[in-house]
Amino acid sequence: MHRENVNNMPESSRETETEAGVRDRQQREPGNQSSHNVVSVISQFADDNLTFVRNISTGLAIAGVLIIARSIKLITKFQAASEIPARFIERNVSLRGKVNSITEKGLEVEHIPIYLPVLSPLLSKHKGASMSPLLVHLAGVELTPEGRVWLQKNLVPTQTVWLKLISREDDILHCLVSQNRQGSMWSYSMNEEVLLLGLARTAPIAVKPDSHLYWRLHKRLHRAEVKAEKKGRGLWKEDSLWERVSKAAKDSALYTLMRRIFKRT
Repeated sequence: MHRENVNNMPESSRETETEAGVRDRQQREPGNQSSHNVVSVISQFADDNLTFVRNISTGLAIAGVLIIARSIKLITKFQAASEIPARFIERNVSLRGKVNSITEKGLEVEHIPIYLPVLSPLLSKHKGASMSPLLVHLAGVELTPEGRVWLQKNLVPTQTVWLKLISREDDILHCLVSQNRQGSMWSYSMNEEVLLLGLARTAPIAVKPDSHLYWRLHKRLHRAEVKAEKKGRGLWKEDSLWERVSKAAKDSALYTLMRRIFKRT
């Protein structure tokens, strides 16, 4: 009898009971309802202002790249040895440059930083200013006059080179200078090349002797110098027998006396 009464309850009574149950659950879970409302509002705002949200995201991304690029000096153009961070020297970073000239002081090289279309103009520190080249020495090498002439012929202005930073001394950078061979994708070291041709002598390397880099460079440069000496190239070239006899005769006292006699007559 009781079951029949429940089943025969009016439809309006059932609806009233259901609505009451929903209100009761909403009252028991106010936190979940408010959280759902906040998420809904944010989602609706993002949908309605999609372009605005994208612009904010892009702006934040660009700002982050700007900060990173400025902090690591990724696109900074160096115009003096003092501008290069100490960590670049310690880590032997390689810089790209363009040869301006070769003088008795060394190589004058204009630094070419990494170029990023949008960021480079924004972070440029030398807009409209005259460009000053870096003064570079071949690390571990003492050039002869013939070696300097050879560099002037083989490192023409505007030619691109790579500078592997070894040490810094006042306004001078001691570097391993390399360039690509013509018609080849491989590069070669100018430091080793002038030694191989007998156009230079090895010189002390301004790096701590206990470092791995010091012994690696010392081995490479010394090996190049020994090869030139064995093959008699450049300053290691030996005079022929006739040249040695002629030189000895000219240095003799008899030769000097004969010259004086012929001058008087």
